[in-house]
Amino acid sequence: MAKSTKNFPNEEKSTTSPFLDDEEKTRIRAELGNRVKSLRLGESMTLEQVSEKTGLAVSTIYKIENGKVSPSFENLLRLARGYGVGLEKLIETPTEEVNTTRLTVTRSGEGRAVDGIAYNYEVLCNGLTGKKIIPLIAPIGPSGPLSQDQLDQHEGEELLFVLNGEIELQVEHYEPIILRTGDCAYYDSTMRHGIRSLGPNEARVLWACTHIEGVR
Repeated sequence: MAKSTKNFPNEEKSTTSPFLDDEEKTRIRAELGNRVKSLRLGESMTLEQVSEKTGLAVSTIYKIENGKVSPSFENLLRLARGYGVGLEKLIETPTEEVNTTRLTVTRSGEGRAVDGIAYNYEVLCNGLTGKKIIPLIAPIGPSGPLSQDQLDQHEGEELLFVLNGEIELQVEHYEPIILRTGDCAYYDSTMRHGIRSLGPNEARVLWACTHIEGVR
């Protein structure tokens, strides 16, 4: 779900999503940046110290904190792990109630929108802290064949379920696989992977990603 850390110079790029217009994307980046910066200041850490803990470049952390770039899914997880918090801590709103019970519900269209690099996505069930699985819904736009630089790679495992449309799943060491509405795949996220819509319109997929070890 995230762009490889080898591609930091391209972090300013993101795709257009029907979930978010430009104004909303700017607002979300600013809110996320404020939360990330507040965590760092709350821990009395410098940018350099956060860089050492997360493996992210100082310039990348600075841009995220100031709402200049949309962090990749992998980088969000790296930040969460570095601060010892769950992903929901980074994307919750100040008025959103995050609880430690074992049940939470997300109604249709009420997921937490996140402006990512490769994909814009909707995080589901964000009201529960300490999840072992991170559920996401994402629209996937049509494109040409994916290059190696467009493939993602991060710790964990993923379940991919096609809600509608036709997509091509590309996973390192395997031939590309075509998935249609109702099809699903499960794979090791440490292998480079990516998907694209094969039809003229966007496809929609449900991702269930396991947490990175160390995130709680």
